[in-house]
Amino acid sequence: MTQKNIAPEIIEKAGQIRLLVLDVDGVLTDGSLYFSDSGESMKVFSTLDGQGIKMLRNTGVEIAIISGRKSGPLIRRACDLGIVHMQLGREDKLNALSELLATLHFKLQEVAHLGDDLPDLPVMQSVGLGIAVNNAYELVKQRADWCTEKKGGAGAVREVCDFIMDAQGTLMDQLKPYLVCSKNSDSYQ
Repeated sequence: MTQKNIAPEIIEKAGQIRLLVLDVDGVLTDGSLYFSDSGESMKVFSTLDGQGIKMLRNTGVEIAIISGRKSGPLIRRACDLGIVHMQLGREDKLNALSELLATLHFKLQEVAHLGDDLPDLPVMQSVGLGIAVNNAYELVKQRADWCTEKKGGAGAVREVCDFIMDAQGTLMDQLKPYLVCSKNSDSYQ
């Protein structure tokens, strides 16, 4: 995978990441809120993002979620993906990050955060790599180290996972089980 138009210092920062912190609404989802007539919340998640999270976890990078909302669908999806570090219903995301880091013992420069709106900004500006989704609030995009090409809920998380793995030299190892070896050579297609 080629790191197109990404500054070398951003790639270097991605190479140091040991924890990826994700927002939910607007990042893992497209930001839409769905409620049934009975008031039950519903969320739509991308399977591309889920596969990226699984592959990144396989490389030893931890995944955490910090969200201002708490919902059953989110908890179920996080559990399905093996995400155990969750700070839900937390409006003060910077305090939530501090509590998380106290238990995980990572340095701020080893943390990347993917967000989309103002509550994410203090965390994004405190960690080693602050990332905004393509459709983030403009001020958030301006203050991010890097912005994804994909929108939240539509592959942005996968793009970040692939980017981190590529920067750390682990992406091809994660892709190999899915690639077919050419009959006439040892190369993968």
